[in-house]
Amino acid sequence: MSPTIRRAVIPAAGLGSRLLPLTKATPKEMLPVGDKPVIEHTVRELVDSGITDITIVVSGGKSLIQDHFRPNPGLVEQLRRDGKTAYADAVEEVAELARRGHITYLDQYGPYGNGTPVLNAARSFGDEPVLVLWPDDVFVAEVPRAQQLIRAYEQTGCPVLALLPMDSADSQRYGVPMVKEDLGDGQLRITGLVEKPAPADAPSPYAAIGGYVVTPGIIDELREQTRRWYEHRTGEVYLTDAINAYAASRAVYGQVIQGRWYDTGNPADYLVAQMAFALAHPEYGPVLRGLVSRLDEGQGEARRTV
Repeated sequence: MSPTIRRAVIPAAGLGSRLLPLTKATPKEMLPVGDKPVIEHTVRELVDSGITDITIVVSGGKSLIQDHFRPNPGLVEQLRRDGKTAYADAVEEVAELARRGHITYLDQYGPYGNGTPVLNAARSFGDEPVLVLWPDDVFVAEVPRAQQLIRAYEQTGCPVLALLPMDSADSQRYGVPMVKEDLGDGQLRITGLVEKPAPADAPSPYAAIGGYVVTPGIIDELREQTRRWYEHRTGEVYLTDAINAYAASRAVYGQVIQGRWYDTGNPADYLVAQMAFALAHPEYGPVLRGLVSRLDEGQGEARRTV
């Protein structure tokens, strides 16, 4: 059965300031996690979930993203001529991924805030729901996170947020949902989000971790936020604010995602993601485990690891 959601937006216009100077010349979306740039993990997740229309919202200095997904027949021909068939196949496969996802690019314009790229892309949505995934999140799951969100939308017909259980001490890092009803199988009726509450004030043990099914009603709330911004020129346009305004009178759901989440938006979490993917690799994993073992024994300083 075809999914009820076929469109997705990836906001990729941010500066990556938390990763400077690494992101001074290289977009944060193009930093590698494993053997792929982080944004490719997001695109693969969407394509594997049946999405056939992906809009990547970009800003100046992001041309490397387009270059990565663009076909390069000259490079492929040279690789095949040199007998590097596996590399040629890999380059062609990325271009085929972009074709399957029908990736288009849109320059961001308007007020600062993570709701703006969603509104920029909304002119092509019509009355359709759309997935919104951040390009610095990587999920490893038997069932892709995007597919879990689509399934929740099919069951509810309402906006859906991706949630994960959290330690209460981490509440000040996340938006925390106010849960009205637990419907089972990780599906929660929520009435809004509290942004970065103190542990004692957190309304639930869950964190909103990037991943949304956005409906036309949410887009209307973003339009209203933007209209007010142009009147007063203060603040930012946030997707969370639009969701909260919508949830004040209409149903919104959270779906607790089954899988492991890696955030690559800051140096420590990026290193964790890198290490986790490398350890899981059949070739690199044993090398790294050997290195760690030797370092623990105080023997790794002057030895090669490969």
